Amino acid sequence: MAGKSPWGSSGGSSGGGRGSGGDSGDGGDEPSGGGESGDGPRNPWIPGGGSSGTGDRGRRSASIEDIFKNRGPEGPRRRGGGPGGPNLRFPERPGGKSWLPVIILGAVGLAIIGTSTHLIGPQEQAVVKTLGNYTRTLEPGLRFSAPFPIETVDVEDVRGVRALSIPGTGEGVKLILTGDQNLVDLSYIVRWNIKDLEQFKFRVVEPINTVAEAAEAAMRAAIAEKNLEETFTGQGRAEIQQDVRERMQATLDSYNAGISVLGVEIEKADPPAEVVDAFRDVQVAEQNADAARNQARGYAEQVLAQAEGEAQAFDKVYEEYRLAPRVTRQRLYYETMERILSQTDKTIVETGGVTPYLPLPEVNRRRKTESSSAQGGQ
Repeated sequence: MAGKSPWGSSGGSSGGGRGSGGDSGDGGDEPSGGGESGDGPRNPWIPGGGSSGTGDRGRRSASIEDIFKNRGPEGPRRRGGGPGGPNLRFPERPGGKSWLPVIILGAVGLAIIGTSTHLIGPQEQAVVKTLGNYTRTLEPGLRFSAPFPIETVDVEDVRGVRALSIPGTGEGVKLILTGDQNLVDLSYIVRWNIKDLEQFKFRVVEPINTVAEAAEAAMRAAIAEKNLEETFTGQGRAEIQQDVRERMQATLDSYNAGISVLGVEIEKADPPAEVVDAFRDVQVAEQNADAARNQARGYAEQVLAQAEGEAQAFDKVYEEYRLAPRVTRQRLYYETMERILSQTDKTIVETGGVTPYLPLPEVNRRRKTESSSAQGGQ
């Protein structure tokens, strides 16, 4: 059997072709004359087109009516559902009802529980506002409130220590005038925490700026009562820090800020950078002057102690002299001659004939002088 063309009867059949039996007017509406009707691929544009069997009209070209035959008034249908896109549907509960109301109710319930239950830590407190107005303060523990937006809860750490550096980053130097009309460059740290959460939240607009301004005002007032030297010494710094803390606390309490100042620590107290070299020279000169004064005081104390010792010795000698004047005079004479003669060269000549002597002390003195000169010349 001869092979078949995918577009009609086999090319070698004498009776079956477009030319046999005459050409059809629509290019294939009539069955082929070879006896094989409708063999070949199916036409996708015609329902049942190209299929073999009883009643098949045979293969033919697609017309414009066939292309739009199954297109409804809403446009072409697509896979997966209705016109224009897939048909999305929620899964149904038993009985055919939708799960959507259940999901909505569950989400609302979780939101109510999440906004009405609060776990407050041991170092925390919380303020509760009902419709925007303060109503109460919550202590640490598991606490409850009305759901949002009826009540809002704001939690704060009230026992944690907070540090504020002055001047802050990028603010440059902070020059303060001392009591002796000198400028000093100061940097310090203020440590504070929350004393009353209600006052802290609702009495001041910007608590951190309030702390910084109160600290700067207190520091300037305290430094104005000290001279430059006291700002550099340890004792002077301790007094300034305590004074600043007390002044700050009094100011913040007058504002009802709800803030407790724990301490103030001076990190740096230096002269301005423009005069730092001259200031160091002055410090060196003052240190040298202090050293000279201390040396003079030491020498004076030494001389005074020696004089007091000699006076006490003289008083004892005078008491002995009053008891035995002759013996005391002789002993004083011998002691005085011994002290004087021990420091001088002596020549002893016996009475009678004078005997020549060898001046050994003078010879030794000359020898030492010559040795010293020879070493210096080398």
